[in-house]
Amino acid sequence: MNKQAVINHLIQLQELLVARDQQKAGAPDAPLGQLDASISALAKELPDDVRARFIRLLKKDPQAIVPMEKGVCTGCGITLPVSLVHQVHAAEEIYACPTCARLLYYREPGVRNTRKAPARTEAPKIGIERFSAESLMIPALQGTDTASVLAEFCARMKAEGFIDNDEQLLRKALEREAIISTAMEHGLAFPHVRCVEGGGLALALGLAPDGVKFDSAPGAAPSKIIFFMVIPTAASAFYLKILSGLATVFNKADNREKLLASKDAAELWRNLTKLTRVAVQ
Repeated sequence: MNKQAVINHLIQLQELLVARDQQKAGAPDAPLGQLDASISALAKELPDDVRARFIRLLKKDPQAIVPMEKGVCTGCGITLPVSLVHQVHAAEEIYACPTCARLLYYREPGVRNTRKAPARTEAPKIGIERFSAESLMIPALQGTDTASVLAEFCARMKAEGFIDNDEQLLRKALEREAIISTAMEHGLAFPHVRCVEGGGLALALGLAPDGVKFDSAPGAAPSKIIFFMVIPTAASAFYLKILSGLATVFNKADNREKLLASKDAAELWRNLTKLTRVAVQ
């Protein structure tokens, strides 16, 4: 296995590990046997020294391998030496960030978060207001399947200036959904895309009163409350806390009913911020 193949293998393994963490955060009782088996099989295929190094890094942080973005380690934000940037790009060996020790890989430029930083005159935002907005509330999704709903979210994020390429974002969202469905119990779903650099975490919320079949498994319930998030590498651990908080709040039937009763974006935004005030900090 050449070095680039090993790097690709590590990226795939990490995606599965993150997907497992997300399932645990959103649905602690969800069966994970198939996912665990895939993780075990992938790990065994790695060279022994690389696997041991990767496991050591995972004990410190869930992001053991991170993309290099414009000469910067996206894990810790340090600007890398030019010589190291060229080495990572060439991928003749597996290189690490000299500051945070995470493994590095080169990724072709992709979708970027283009959300503008708040003006200094703006009042500090709290809770979910820090990474969402009324403009990202969709009280009646028009899509009737996973792909069309995700396309709707991506288009809204681009239209509102949160990302710069909705087509690339949609492709990444569908790739993530193919790993394991982000549908949870009680008609909730949490589709997302990680490693969207250039800004902070961003969250959109859409309602589908008739339900959308996010999980294709036989007997799976349709999703009616769908949270869509784009996540920079450095916010991956924080995202899990948000996911856990949202799942805790909306596993309660009365909270779900309040959201689903929202008549427009303004009411949906008010209900979301009020219901998550304590659970999402």
